Amino acid sequence: MRRNDLPLARIAHLLDVPEDALRSLIADHGSDSGDPTLVALTVEEAARRIGIGRTKLYEYVSSGEIASVKIGSLRRIPAEAVNDFLTRRLGASDFGAAA
Repeated sequence: MRRNDLPLARIAHLLDVPEDALRSLIADHGSDSGDPTLVALTVEEAARRIGIGRTKLYEYVSSGEIASVKIGSLRRIPAEAVNDFLTRRLGASDFGAAA
């Protein structure tokens, strides 16, 4: 059984809720949102939050456009650095105005 293949009918029965309501709740929650309590993200997690590729995020890290820290041999992006980066980009002409 894959990680996301839960026996939803059985769980819904045990919780005494309609199966459709449980499926809707799971779909609304989203399984790819990650852990919102993390204060330091991997490059992959930060890229997913921003909606860009890992390679592009590494370019932003290398250029200093987004803050990062080394923890031992690991590269981490502070969670607030993602918000700071997006806030700065809102003022940029290529992101702030709709075409």
